[in-house]
This record gives sequence, C-alpha cells and structure tokens, in this order.
Amino acid sequence: MIRKRSVILLGTFLFVSWNAVLVLLLWRRDLAPQGEEPPPNQEPLRHDDVIQDVLKMVDTFEAELERQKDILLQIKDQKLHLLYPHRAFNRSSPLSPPLAVIPILVMACNRVTVRRCLDKLLQHQPPDKLHPIIVSQDCGHQDTAAVIQSYGAKVTHLKQPDLGDLPVRPEHKKFQGYYKISRHYRWALNQVFRTLGHSAVVIVEDDLEVAPDFFEYFRALHPLLRADPSLWCVSAWNDNGREGFVDPGHADLLYRTDFFPGLGWMMLKEVWDELEPKWPAAFWDDWMRQPEQRKDRACIRPEISRTITFGRQGVSLGQFYDKYLKFIKLNSQFVPFTKLDLSYLKEETYRVKFEKDVYSAPSVSYEDVKQGKLTGLGPFRLQYSTKDAFKIMAKNLGVMEDLKSGVPRAGYRGVVSFVSRGQRVYLAPPAGWTRYDPTWS
Repeated sequence: MIRKRSVILLGTFLFVSWNAVLVLLLWRRDLAPQGEEPPPNQEPLRHDDVIQDVLKMVDTFEAELERQKDILLQIKDQKLHLLYPHRAFNRSSPLSPPLAVIPILVMACNRVTVRRCLDKLLQHQPPDKLHPIIVSQDCGHQDTAAVIQSYGAKVTHLKQPDLGDLPVRPEHKKFQGYYKISRHYRWALNQVFRTLGHSAVVIVEDDLEVAPDFFEYFRALHPLLRADPSLWCVSAWNDNGREGFVDPGHADLLYRTDFFPGLGWMMLKEVWDELEPKWPAAFWDDWMRQPEQRKDRACIRPEISRTITFGRQGVSLGQFYDKYLKFIKLNSQFVPFTKLDLSYLKEETYRVKFEKDVYSAPSVSYEDVKQGKLTGLGPFRLQYSTKDAFKIMAKNLGVMEDLKSGVPRAGYRGVVSFVSRGQRVYLAPPAGWTRYDPTWS
C-alpha cells in the first residue's frame, strides 16, 4: 500500500509540473519577442493587446491550478479513506482532522416498542452519515425482528446467533436473563469494534427515547473522551435527573461523575480492548462500577438527561422505574455543544473549581433543606460522614440513595449535586475527601 501511495504522489507531481510547463510555453509562444519586426501585412502588437493576452494567460493558469487542486484533494480523500475507512473528511477544510464515524448501537430483544426508540433516533439523526444506526437483536423474537426490518436500509440489523440458556448456579436460575444480556453485550460490541472496525460507539437500549441534541452531545464530547485518559465514558443520563431536581435554565451544564451511569453512553475501542478479555458472565453494569474496572476514571454526564426510559418491563422487573425512572426529565431544547468551550471538563480544571464551589458553599442542616428553610440563591452544602447518614438524607430528600462500591449515583469525589426547591445543594463528605470506601454498598 505504501508503494502504491508513493506512485500516486509521484504521478501527481509530474502531472502538475508538466501542466505548469505547458502553460508557460504557450504563454511565451503567444508573445512576440522583444525587438522583432512583425511579419508583412500584420499590425504590430499593441501594448493593450499584450496586457490582455497576459491577463488571459493568468486566468487560464489560475483555472488550471484550481483544477489541479481539486484532483489533489480527490487523491488525498482516497488516501485518507484507505487509511481510515470509518472516518469522514471535511472537504471545505482539507487540513482539518478526520471526523470519526460513531455508530449508535441499539440493544434489542423482544420488545416491539423498539419502534419508539428507532423513530426518535432517526428523527434527530444528522444527515452527515457520521452516526449509522446498528440494531443488535437477541432473543430471536420474530415480531420485534419484523419491526426492525421494516426500517430497511435506514438501520443495520444484527442477530445474536447463540440463543440457548447459559449454565448458572442453581441459586442464579432466576437471573438467567442477566446472563443472556451480558453475553449479548459482549457479542454486539465485538461486532462493532472487531468486525465493523469502528473506533467508538454510543450504546442505547431499546426502551430509550433520545433528546433533540443527543447526537450533538456525543459528537462534541468525543474529542474530550479521546484526549483525557481520566475519562472512560460519556453518558446521556443523570440518575437524579427528575423534574424538580435539575436546573431547567442550564441545559448546557455538564459534570464529571465517578459513577458509571449507562442508559445511553459512549465508549472507545481502547476501553473495550481492556474490558472484553475479562467481561463478566452477568450483571455487567454493576461490574463496570467496581474499582478494578473503573480505575479511578470518570464519566461525563449532563444536568438534564438526553435519554429517558419508557420500558417498565424487563429483567429488572421495573426496579426503580415507578419511583424514579419514569419521572426523569428529558431535555427538549437543542444545545449546540460542538460550538461550546468544554475545556472546563478536563480533570485538573474541573476538580479544582468543583471543590472550591462545594467547600466554599455555606454549610446547612438536613432539617433546613428538608423543610425548605434555605435563604439565598445558593449553592449550599449538606455534609454527611457515614454511609447510613448519606442513605437516610438522600432517601428523604428524594435523591437515589444506593451506592455501588462506595460510589453514590451521579457522585463526584463523594459529592452529589441536585436541586431542592430551586436551590442547588451539594450532599458532600467532609473537606479533604480522598477515596471511596468499597464497603459502602
């Protein structure tokens, strides 16, 4: 391939050089030599005529150069597509870096309501072909397959071939569904990264509806995810994103979180290369939240969720759905994230400012927060020191109280940020926090 590219470049150089020489020769031939008498019966070239001829030659030369430029750009595009088959290139800015193609992987099984998920994805999908939709179906459910196939070439339909039960311990028979989900994820992600050769993917379940700026959100955060090794995912989900617990006036506000949120999230191939060899047999999402996988890395999450779930039925039997999930607020306004400066989310910059905001906020009591007695605009800091204190305060204030390996949902450095009666509250550990306690679960 290297030899082929060298031949192309050499041919291009010779082609441009030959055309340049040809234009110059024509130019010299058309101009009479200085001091030479014109032939009989021919009027001498007037000064204005010479200028006109020169201008015509310049125009011809410029046109030829423009044509050569187009040819070179076409050759460059062909070379780039050979090197990066899953990237697109901006011809209006040929020196700009290639844009990664980031597919949306929809994990489906036996819910015909996948149509609602796909309809919203297709409604908001940009026309630039940078976000193809891939539906990976487990279960072999024919009615669901028919719905997916009804979209034709708008989506790619993959079918997980191994549909049999998995061997599990007797006490785990009731969790057979979780084992199948984990197997499906492993197969589908291998298809995206290994078979199709993509470098990143956004994963959604078939019971998620996306916001108008869903694609814009992930497109803008992809460079940050790739550049910052302290990040390992970008999520569209805020675990505490219920109506009344978020600030509707700051749809552009983003956070770092130590908790893996899921529910519409982006990962890179490099992370999959790390996780796939040790992928768990079941409960993959809680496994992702263990310190051995997280390795002190964070995810990006929004103030207002870019996905909501409409699927109460599933292997979790509606756990948390009636109490929390069905009340999650879906963002409705388009935020042009790709035009915003997101450098504040870089680790050092974000951590320093976040800790300053939290620990410079006035400390308040649980009773004042609960009874709505806070005065001022905020933010305010509500401190906890033990696992039980966190759980009691979170539960009674309407915040999700469960912990995974010591990390609270939506938490960053132990701090959970939420809105209470229109005022920002930080549920925070004492100043000087250093690490999570995995026994807090």
